[in-house]
Amino acid sequence: MMKAAVVYEAGGPEVLRLEIRPIPVPRPGEIRIAVKAFGLNRSELFTRQGHSPSVVFPRILGIEAVGIVDAAPGGEFAEGDIVATVMGGMGRQFDGSYAEFTCVPAGQVRLMTSTLGWETLGALPEMLQTAWGALFSSLHLVAGHRLLVRGGTTSVGMAAIALARRAGAHVTATTRRAERVALLENLGADRVLLDNGELSSRGFKFDRVLELIGATTLQDSLQCAERGGVVCMAGIVGNAWSIAEFAPMDAIPNRVALTSYSGEPEDFMSMPLQDLVDDITKGDLKIKIGRVFALDDIVEAHRCMEANEAEGKIVILV
Repeated sequence: MMKAAVVYEAGGPEVLRLEIRPIPVPRPGEIRIAVKAFGLNRSELFTRQGHSPSVVFPRILGIEAVGIVDAAPGGEFAEGDIVATVMGGMGRQFDGSYAEFTCVPAGQVRLMTSTLGWETLGALPEMLQTAWGALFSSLHLVAGHRLLVRGGTTSVGMAAIALARRAGAHVTATTRRAERVALLENLGADRVLLDNGELSSRGFKFDRVLELIGATTLQDSLQCAERGGVVCMAGIVGNAWSIAEFAPMDAIPNRVALTSYSGEPEDFMSMPLQDLVDDITKGDLKIKIGRVFALDDIVEAHRCMEANEAEGKIVILV
């Protein structure tokens, strides 16, 4: 038997119920992971709130996990291997990582070697995948680009700052709170702007813009892009899903491109995960962890995420 956090109906953090359930049995093509840690993601918050119509309750949430291979009937991995996995229906079409064990398709699992603690490894899969994919597959960031990370104190934003500096870009990041400026500078931001929602009126221009706040600031971010620039929307921490009366010809400046990024399992499988883990281990890539909770405290962890209080990636140790 195993412990799991189960959602039976949409609602606040309190709808996450800790239960004892049978350990799942892997089907052909799946492996069973003994979950050691996982990061929390806002998509899980939205699902818990009832904003994911395709998700049928009851469901064990959790779109990412790190842990140890417990069973691999097809021989794709050896028992005891350290692995990471994200997305591909995890926590949505089938039960995810808010549990002591989870079964996932072998084709969306990455082998890792690392001496990092589980609280660090647990922060990495989805956060790095989103930041890496948005920067390098959507924005096509290269050395010398002037990048704006709008929403710099989000977990993805902080990872993006570090990755962009690693790639040789000049990074400007935003925050709404003056006390967080030093945090972003320490992660590698060349410049930090206090964001009142109207950056474009201050005359700043960028080659690339990573929009992590979402619909509430997207139109202003578009106006911050230099001619020939690209804006990528990859986050919705502003909790607005749409823009009322959006007029593309007015909102999108002449010769500025707008794209988005959400990531798929193949993106995770193709990113240089081990190289990034090695750089984090050596201290060459700075990653900021917010707060660490136990699985027993999953309700409080969701409250922390909903209140934006973590100042970094929230990690659950199992």
